[in-house]
Amino acid sequence: MRPLGPAAPASAVAVGLLLGWLVRPGSAALDVVPPLVPWASVLVLGVVAGILALTAVATRRTLTDAHRTGRRLEPHRAVNRLVMARACAVGGALVAGGYAGYALSWVGLGTELADQRLARSLAAAVAAAAVVVAGLLLERACRVRSEDPDA
Repeated sequence: MRPLGPAAPASAVAVGLLLGWLVRPGSAALDVVPPLVPWASVLVLGVVAGILALTAVATRRTLTDAHRTGRRLEPHRAVNRLVMARACAVGGALVAGGYAGYALSWVGLGTELADQRLARSLAAAVAAAAVVVAGLLLERACRVRSEDPDA
């Protein structure tokens, strides 16, 4: 299995940017108040990124120290971590793009709460980008060296 290439996360960011940018005009068209990003969203994304990063460190340590400690990572757990890592990398990219697009839709507007929506959206986009980075780190941590020199 090959590592996740840049195409999937980049595509997810692009889709997220478009969808996030459409939230403000869509809210105006439907005559509803545009949403305000809660700080809880930023916090949850940060916690998810932290958990992924800690899982990456633990996975790497388990795989590199297996010969010394005798503890091995069971294959099904390694696959579960790999799938979670890839899903978080692509999903985090979509969310980061969405929040970034929503933030961009507020740039230069002097409306009520525009600055607050911009700042919170950017903070959430950064936290979601941390989820992407941590997911990619976990994916790398799941790699094992091939015993076949031709592989």
